[in-house]
Amino acid sequence: MQRTKTILLGTALASLVAAPVAAAMSASATTDLNLRTGPGPQYEVQDVIASSDEVDVMGCLDQAEWCEVSYNGSEGWAYSAYLTTPVEDEPVVIYENTERLEVETVTYEDDEGAGVGAAAAGGWGALAGSLLVGGPAAAAAGAVVGAVAGAESQIEEKTVTYVVENPVEPVYLSGEVATGAGIPQDIEVYEVPESDYAYLNVNETPVVIDPETRRIVQVVR
Repeated sequence: MQRTKTILLGTALASLVAAPVAAAMSASATTDLNLRTGPGPQYEVQDVIASSDEVDVMGCLDQAEWCEVSYNGSEGWAYSAYLTTPVEDEPVVIYENTERLEVETVTYEDDEGAGVGAAAAGGWGALAGSLLVGGPAAAAAGAVVGAVAGAESQIEEKTVTYVVENPVEPVYLSGEVATGAGIPQDIEVYEVPESDYAYLNVNETPVVIDPETRRIVQVVR
């Protein structure tokens, strides 16, 4: 049975109106994943779900991109392309599989942009594209995330220092900033001198990129 949950954000407090709560589904993060205050990259990051950590999934939006989850006692929203749940001992990505997994449906209403980050007025009105997840199957198997995780371990500290000390203007993309996410081909990336890597500011978050694959290999938090 599906349930519908509506969240109304006020200027200070959020009020919750919900049907009786069904049992939450357990899911694991395939990479370090932001836990946000709302279902979108424009919302504040309140915590980071560590790679392989489990969350309880209360439900997902109808389009299945964002799910309401509970992690370490906090409730928030996570991008479902990086959440998997076991089916017959095989990991299945929640993204685009909500019907198969019988995920509960939730709805979200934002009261005049309440809770949206300060960047909303400047860049979120004209998104430049979408971050690429490499396909749900690749994310589930860890093929994409695992490959870039290996690259992350090879990044020198001076590369990260350069990225921090040489900020660039942000590019706003739908999806979630995460290790393994791909940068669209038409987005310019910036070289890091004396390094094999490039970098970019995505949704006001610096990221280190493999210029050949255009995959994020490190999120600079």
